Amino acid sequence: MVSVLTPSSSSVCLLYRSPPRYGDVRCSSSVQEIQKPPGEGLSSDLRASEPLPPLKVAKRVVLVRHGQSTWNAEGRIQGSSNFSVLTKKGESQAETSRQMLIDDNFDACFASPLERSKRTAEIIWGGRKEPIIPEYELREIDLYSFQGLLKNEGKERYGSAYRQWQLDAANFIIDGHYPVRELWERARNCWTKILAHDSRSVLVVAHNAVNQALVATAIGTCFSPSKKILMMEKKGILSTGTLFSPFLFCSKRLGLGVEYFRCLLQSNCGVSVLDFIPRPEGGSPDICLDRLNQTPGSPVAGGKSGGRDTNKRIILVCNGSTQGNTENDFPFAGDHPMNMLGVIQSQKSAELLLDLKVSSIISSPNKACFETAMTISKVQEAADCLGADCVPRYVELKQIGSLDVETIFQQSKMDLSNFPPIQPGWLNRIDDGLRTTLWDQSEKAWQSLLDEISDESSEGVLVAVAHPAIHIALMGHCLNLTKEWLGSFHLDEGSVSVLDFPDGPKGRGVIRCINYTAHLGRWSIPITRSTEDGEEF
Repeated sequence: MVSVLTPSSSSVCLLYRSPPRYGDVRCSSSVQEIQKPPGEGLSSDLRASEPLPPLKVAKRVVLVRHGQSTWNAEGRIQGSSNFSVLTKKGESQAETSRQMLIDDNFDACFASPLERSKRTAEIIWGGRKEPIIPEYELREIDLYSFQGLLKNEGKERYGSAYRQWQLDAANFIIDGHYPVRELWERARNCWTKILAHDSRSVLVVAHNAVNQALVATAIGTCFSPSKKILMMEKKGILSTGTLFSPFLFCSKRLGLGVEYFRCLLQSNCGVSVLDFIPRPEGGSPDICLDRLNQTPGSPVAGGKSGGRDTNKRIILVCNGSTQGNTENDFPFAGDHPMNMLGVIQSQKSAELLLDLKVSSIISSPNKACFETAMTISKVQEAADCLGADCVPRYVELKQIGSLDVETIFQQSKMDLSNFPPIQPGWLNRIDDGLRTTLWDQSEKAWQSLLDEISDESSEGVLVAVAHPAIHIALMGHCLNLTKEWLGSFHLDEGSVSVLDFPDGPKGRGVIRCINYTAHLGRWSIPITRSTEDGEEF
């Protein structure tokens, strides 16, 4: 029995957790569901996590799920069993990921010892000299008696228990174990080992569920004013609107709890990237999710979200680069049209969405955003009109003021002259009042988007075009987070993020991908960068 103190309450929630088993996983012949005593179980509260080891230099970790396996193709439950191998398609996916990462600099590679991940790691790692480091705790989720069953066999043989695995995985129990809770604990242990390794750029090749757990247990730093900040305010040294350094704040690392299982999609050979940024005073590093589930194939192609079909989707497209952008400028330097790079980025985004039938496009009134939206609209309307007898399809295009984040920054009292360009976690550097204004306005925009896809007459695919800052806030609302999480995500210009709603607009969203940039080709930002001569990411 372990005690968990929720950050929003002083009460202690008791969770019964069996210790994880090591070595081979043995299956028993029975599955049981246990009635939880009143008050026990998991709520939607975010859990305070154990601190990660302090870092002296920045570290980037790239997570990759293995390619398609024989049991993936058969629809068989794999868990931590080691009987499936990569299919030809899976090897091809791994080769595509190798090409995607070929110019990136990695110091080390950790991999699950299970054959499907081990082989994927070997393909991606290629001819690099350093040996792959096998890590048993990176194995897939232990599913005990479920392992080896076809999914329809699971339904027939275990009935309500299988249904609980599908609908309430956080509280699912099998053979006396809570598999998802055990997995989350194991993922925290993995981070301690990965971050302790003497390297700055790390490749980790593992599995669907364990990669979800790694992302969820890593991200999240809650900032609160330090005693130093409060004392300076009391003495009148600091005033409202001062640009606070994040290093003047106390931080408590928060992780997304087990209730977020299946909310952060991991496709075969999907790539996710996390940045770990050291703090001068030591303690757990700041952590930012740079991208999630960048796949060898299109992120908007058909497929399930969290194991379920979906017919409602919001696609967040960041506007292209603007004429006011320079490498050292603050990202809100005025309302400028796109430059040539931005035009190319918007065209690439439109091409990516070509095979979708977008029902409507909602844009910020900002010039670059509206230009990007117009490009997508024109391509969508022309897509059905390539034959001689085709009729152009009308795509509704709207502007809403709640997506205009640029005005918030331009009207703020912050001194923007010394603000650095967009970097991982940059939204942690703005003052709390401005962060609150951004969050409140984004909530209005989020409700407008949900209302739009709630229309039963629409085809269910909505494209929203805005600045990265507002899209980061929208993703926070999708995951039911708070403004303190704004610095936990990163988006680049021209990127695409996809949110699915398998339970409809009133249900919890599933993040299909974040900061997808592969469609930009040579104009995309590399996943990792050189770390020679002390260069930061």
